[in-house]
Amino acid sequence: MLHSLHIRDFVIVDQADLHFDQGFTVFSGETGAGKSILIDALALALGGRAETYSIREGADKTDISAVFDCPDSLRDWLQEQEMDDNELVLRRVVDRSGKSRAFINGVPANLAQLRTIGLHLVDIHGQHAHQSLLKNSAQRELLDAHADNTRLLQTLALQWKEWQSDLRQYRESQENAAQQNLERERLEWQLQEIAKLQLGKNEWENVSTEHNRLAHASSLLEGASQTLSALDGEEQSLVSELNSATQRIAQLLKNDPALQGIYDALESARIACVEAASDLNSYLDKVDLDPQRLSELENRMRNIFDTAHKFRVEPEQLHHLQQELEANLAHFNKISNLEELEKSIAQRKAAYMETAQELSKARKKTASTLGKEVTQAMQTLAMQGGVFEIHLQKAEPGPHGLEQVEFNVAGHAGTTPRPLAKVASGGELARISLALSVMANKAGRVPTLIFDEVDTGIGGAVAEVVGKLLRELGGRHQVLCVTHLPQVAACAQQHFQVQKNQKNKTTHSEIVLLDEQERINEVARMLGGVTITETTREHAREMLNIQV
Repeated sequence: MLHSLHIRDFVIVDQADLHFDQGFTVFSGETGAGKSILIDALALALGGRAETYSIREGADKTDISAVFDCPDSLRDWLQEQEMDDNELVLRRVVDRSGKSRAFINGVPANLAQLRTIGLHLVDIHGQHAHQSLLKNSAQRELLDAHADNTRLLQTLALQWKEWQSDLRQYRESQENAAQQNLERERLEWQLQEIAKLQLGKNEWENVSTEHNRLAHASSLLEGASQTLSALDGEEQSLVSELNSATQRIAQLLKNDPALQGIYDALESARIACVEAASDLNSYLDKVDLDPQRLSELENRMRNIFDTAHKFRVEPEQLHHLQQELEANLAHFNKISNLEELEKSIAQRKAAYMETAQELSKARKKTASTLGKEVTQAMQTLAMQGGVFEIHLQKAEPGPHGLEQVEFNVAGHAGTTPRPLAKVASGGELARISLALSVMANKAGRVPTLIFDEVDTGIGGAVAEVVGKLLRELGGRHQVLCVTHLPQVAACAQQHFQVQKNQKNKTTHSEIVLLDEQERINEVARMLGGVTITETTREHAREMLNIQV
């Protein structure tokens, strides 16, 4: 349930700290006092659209916080988000620049998270909700919500999307068959040209390296041989000279240890030269003048280069191009294979139809139950003998199932139920909408229900029935209702009055929790207008069942 709502600088409210009880709570007040501002503020905390004009004149920002009990349905989600799941504090701050910040239990959050949480906490029925009932889409959504068809609808929508995607692909494949054959032939020819090379991975790099070595084999042999002779030849080689120098310093070292560093350096140089000479000998053993192999490599490189030039890529990119073309051809064959697509279409259609039929059964069962419940409620809402029926008319398969939902009503006994949009007057529509809202939410899992002047077009004895219906609903849920009817207000267990005041030529709203005497005065005002007489007060007392 909603424990409290804290409002700062919102529209014409400076500050309000409201604490709510379980059961049925009403908000009343004069026209223009801002009764619906409470609903708008709560909607903002639940992720509603933020507008800069909602910031009170003269303030820099608006700040709304709502404190809820945490329902079991949200505990796993909160733990996944690493948030405390004992209590829920939703906060929204909007500044003059239009920047909006959101918080869940003090942790920065995004609007999507607020809206996800809001679906588990509050259901708001706006003052014009009954007008939407004239649309078949709204009728379908209300029936599905009452039947708790959310999981089926999500599955069905995905299956429909997949089925239609395959159908579009199939039609495109049929329409573009000639073009697709040309594209397939092009891909196959390109692959054949590259396949002729039997190109290995990194072959171009390996062939280039070997070719470069063989092409310069003569100069490599000559240079390496001359270097080897200089290092370790028969006459005056660098190794022999270093040997002599090392030996001389070794003799001198006996008389002066200060020469140790020089000796070490010469010995290191001698060893390095010996190792270099050994490496050169090994290199000369491997370098070979092989004109035939050089010719083979040149031919191979020419073939690779010509093929690469044909496809306008570098030779080293040919192997990657081949893999890319193979993948493209495989994908193309898959999407242009009509037999495979036909098989996939049949499977997806079967899956869709199975879910759609399950949805149809759930709708049919709920349509019968809800129709009887609303018909029963109509008898107490000045529509004696009236009948409410929900018809499921067969329709072409679509993302929402196999039928169109249509609400039919007969306002009085002896008349045949006809589509709601054609027969219901404004008052009847409002009463039917209210009956639907109450019946649909009796078994609902959302703990807090808000009705924003849904009693429009209702009065007299019917208004008293509406108040009792809402109070009865308050036994299962927390119910908040903005009302202008004294009969509805008198049924509430908690009553707030929205008062409009002038301060410094500026209009302000205050929200006050009424005590017993204040409730009598407010209900009397709602009964009699500006001038309140003792007679209207007495009437108010009777309505509130309060003894003097």
